[in-house]
Formats: sequence, structure tokens, C-alpha cells
Amino acid sequence: MVSTSRDPVRIAGMFDRIAIRYDTLNRLISLGMDKGWRARGVRELNLTGTERALDMCTGTADFAVEAATSASSRARQVIGIDFAGEMLRIGLAKIRKAGLADRIHLVRGDATNVPLPNASVEAAMVGFGIRNVVDRERALREFARVLMPGGRLAVLEPGTPRIPGVRILHLWYLRYLLPFVGRLLSRHGEAYSYLPASVEQFPTPEAFATLLRNSGFASVRTVPLTFGIVYLYVATKGQDV
Repeated sequence: MVSTSRDPVRIAGMFDRIAIRYDTLNRLISLGMDKGWRARGVRELNLTGTERALDMCTGTADFAVEAATSASSRARQVIGIDFAGEMLRIGLAKIRKAGLADRIHLVRGDATNVPLPNASVEAAMVGFGIRNVVDRERALREFARVLMPGGRLAVLEPGTPRIPGVRILHLWYLRYLLPFVGRLLSRHGEAYSYLPASVEQFPTPEAFATLLRNSGFASVRTVPLTFGIVYLYVATKGQDV
């Protein structure tokens, strides 16, 4: 039986153990599509180059780097926050190598207690991380708290396609091929057994959109990407929150 416990200590330790191979495995198991998904998420934020953005659950900082370097939608400054120290260490090395240390700042912290003041960022994003947070509603309320009124949030999470043939193939991939490849290359079977189980237990797109609305976001748009393998949620903080 695969444990889907989202205990913060367990999840942080699990990601720290796979951190060294995390980026390579992401490219492999997504067939390189994860870069395009993040690029789409950043474009939906409509950044103009003047904004301060939050990248929560930043991991190795791929989303933060995209937000700082995108040609079409770019933030002036990005604060990346994660609770897994080894993931942040690798992310910091990536940022320094790219010459972005003056624009991307990494902080160790928790999504349910974001270490930023009220209304201190114009945009926020979460890439494949809200699924792992123990109290998702509290985290979403924290994102609304730190966003300025009218600020935008982009959330990427794996989904389950609704086209019957694609759905069957994707579920087979999630349940059998992905854990096998993950165990083979990372030597940590727990993480790549947890991943597909956590995807199947995540709320439906409709339910997650409702959770966003109940957490302080006035408008929510749900965008299926790659036949619904991934969903992008774009939400705007209400003016009176």
C-alpha cells in the first residue's frame, strides 16, 4: 500500500533524497513537456518586467527561472520558497550559474505560513507543489494574503485526461511505467510510487477551482494542457480581500 501522507517532514525528506536527479527525471518522465507547461503558466501571469513574484514550492527553481527570463512575460524579482533544503541548494546553484542571483532569491519556508508581508507581491505561482501541501486551503489563503488586490496566481498540477483512450494510457503510465523508471534512475522508489498515487487523489479540476474561489480568488480559469495530463489554474485575487 503506497502512503500518500502529506506530513511536511516526510515530504521534505523525500524530495531531498531525490533532489540530485530531480531535474533529469522531470525532463524524462514528462518527455520534456514540463518546460512548455511552466512557460505557459508564466505567460498567463501577464508580467511586464516591473513585478515582484512569489514562486511557492519552488523546488529546484525551474518556475522561478522561467519567470525571470521569459521573453514574453517577465518578473523584476522572484522570491522562491520551499521547505526542502537540498532542493533549494540545487536551485541556488542553477540560479548562480544563470547569472540570476540578483533577481531570484530563495528562502526556506512553508506554504501554509508564507514568510512575506500582506500584499507584497503582484504575482504568484506554484508548479507541481500544492498537491503535496498538508493543508491546501490554508496555503491558498496564504497566497491570497501575500498577493496585492488584482494580483494573479498560476498553479500547475498533474491531472487525469478525460478522453477515454488517452485516460487509460495515462493511468497505465502513472501506475506502472513512471514508478519503474523513477525507481530505476533515482534509486528511491517511495517518491515515484507516491507521485502517481497523489495525482489520483488530488481534487478534480472543478473541485480545486472551487477551493481557489473559497480562498480569496475572485475569478478562476481552468486550462487543460496536453489532453489534460496537466491542468493550469489561473486565478485573480479579489479587490476586496
